[in-house]
Amino acid sequence: MSEIVLHHYEMSPFGTVIRLALGLKGLSWKSVDAPVISPKPDLSALTGGYERIPVLQMGADIYCDTDCITEALEACCPQPSLYPDPMGPAGKIIAHWAGSVWFMPTVGASLGVNPDMLPAEFWEDRGKRFGMRRETFLPAVPHLQSQFAGGASMVMSALDDGRAFIAGDAPGHADFALYVNIRFVSFAGVAPADFSPQVAAWYERVEAIGYGDFEDWTGDQAIEHAQRSEPVGGCSVAEGEAFSAGQRVSVTTDSPDPAAIVGTLVGLSDRRISLSRVDERAGEVHVHFPRLGQIMTPVDG
Repeated sequence: MSEIVLHHYEMSPFGTVIRLALGLKGLSWKSVDAPVISPKPDLSALTGGYERIPVLQMGADIYCDTDCITEALEACCPQPSLYPDPMGPAGKIIAHWAGSVWFMPTVGASLGVNPDMLPAEFWEDRGKRFGMRRETFLPAVPHLQSQFAGGASMVMSALDDGRAFIAGDAPGHADFALYVNIRFVSFAGVAPADFSPQVAAWYERVEAIGYGDFEDWTGDQAIEHAQRSEPVGGCSVAEGEAFSAGQRVSVTTDSPDPAAIVGTLVGLSDRRISLSRVDERAGEVHVHFPRLGQIMTPVDG
């Protein structure tokens, strides 16, 4: 197996999800500290312009978005699973809720405690890429706080029976996605114990998993690693799709983010989009996205 390289930064909630996943699976990995704010030229050399964090790299295969990354980790290292029984793959649905419906209320709850915790340049960057603008976001904080409280009540209720983890005895993706929301508000001074004793004990169990064994790398090292590697392949375009293998396409997220990744379509299913592209620094890479949440359009010429 190629070296596993994680492009992330310490405060990233979604980066933390993947660090915990790597820790759970006991995988050794390389850590590339990406900038918090765009531009991110080293990352773009690998992805073609996608600059959201985290991004996972295995040789010349580049996985974007936590949904795509967790599937790649499950494929390369099935055990221990990120989706333990008895809940199984349903854990991904909880993780998706925690990272979407409950995430912005989490940010709002944090800012309600400390409205100055984010610098001006952060607001400017997130405004361009996510539509998160200080002048409209902060007035919505009271509403977001109420939504966070509603979500927190559900988490407390789920853990109220004293179970070790959301699915039962074993941790997984669902725990990690919920954990990072509680972790985020802790930066603003809201401790896990402020929720309930059961939440605090669960939080400590998740935190104890750790991030596994990792080594710091530079962006240049990651790009050189991609250049020396070849994409694994094995992708195909499913029948019945409106796109065909070898077609030039553009992939964007269904958000204000202006980044458009252009490449040659080499894989398409109801779960994943895979593009081949060539970069002057990284060479040929395959960039993988989850199908859910992406907009793919043909590119003329």
